[in-house]
Amino acid sequence: MMALQHIDIPDQLAQIPVGHGISVLTAEQFQREAPDAHWVLQDDIGLRARCSLWWRQVPTLPGKILGVVGHYAAADEAGAIALLTHAQTELAQQGCTYAIGPMDGTTWQRYRLVSGSPTEGQPEPPFFLEPTNPEEWNRHFSQTGFAPIATYSSALNLDLGQRDERLGKVAVRLERQGVRVRSLDLAQFEAELQRIYALSCESFQHNFLYTPISAEAFNVQYMKVQPYVRSEFVLLAEKLTDPSTHVLSRDLVGFLFAIPDWLEAQRGEALTTLIVKTVAVKPGRTYAGLGSYLVDQVQAIAHQQGYTRAIHALMYDQNPSRNISDRFAYPMRRYTLYGKALGMAV
Repeated sequence: MMALQHIDIPDQLAQIPVGHGISVLTAEQFQREAPDAHWVLQDDIGLRARCSLWWRQVPTLPGKILGVVGHYAAADEAGAIALLTHAQTELAQQGCTYAIGPMDGTTWQRYRLVSGSPTEGQPEPPFFLEPTNPEEWNRHFSQTGFAPIATYSSALNLDLGQRDERLGKVAVRLERQGVRVRSLDLAQFEAELQRIYALSCESFQHNFLYTPISAEAFNVQYMKVQPYVRSEFVLLAEKLTDPSTHVLSRDLVGFLFAIPDWLEAQRGEALTTLIVKTVAVKPGRTYAGLGSYLVDQVQAIAHQQGYTRAIHALMYDQNPSRNISDRFAYPMRRYTLYGKALGMAV
């Protein structure tokens, strides 16, 4: 027999019996990501499904009052349908007209589902910092009335020796503008993060489902991966105050964050893959081409160090920045975010 339970405080999480291979949400994640509600579905064996709901501080979509379903996990179709049906009812009672998920509150946290791999190329194992999930979770959402609202992909470049000949002119123009590219200073990691945070907020503010993030929360996310960061793979593009003096201003106009695929090392394989995770450029046409230039530069650096592959990770399929990878990389994984108008029958 299945029974739903509403979790009010983190201490209740420790009392949930584990079952069906579904993990209990951690108290730290509960407190940090602050859902407006958390529900668990249990049976005689233990935890069968779980999800959190947000409706107070959520992304916006024109003409819709959003509710968000996240922290999602389910052991089987029956439990998933029971839980997701209940989640829709709860969000509708809170005044939401549209539900999206899975998303752990905002796009700054874990969101979307791995929904398949293209037919071309060999299947690739998960890479470092990539979300993972059973593929059947996609059916859980579709069977309860959700449909894709956004799609994403990761692409694989198998030849880091390739250079984009178009970027020669971009490099000359950036040089004349006084733009210089350097590697991250790990000794000043927190100070560097402050500048990266400011540019991220400016560059991403018009992204699909964007919500603001505090500097403290941003720092917490990046401090977790600091032990895995290689300074040469995090590039900062800065504007010279006066190119003739070569004195750098504090004006960060672009950055690229890439990181080795440490899961290769955990599998006992040679470290050959670089993950290009984030590229941001100051809005406007002034620095057009800088994102592509940074990707080209970091791939050249990785090639010099013996890396043979690069993954352009988790790109929004409708974003023009996809053009950066389309020239040399092919799709290796797809991801889906789902949405549903509330009040529609399951």
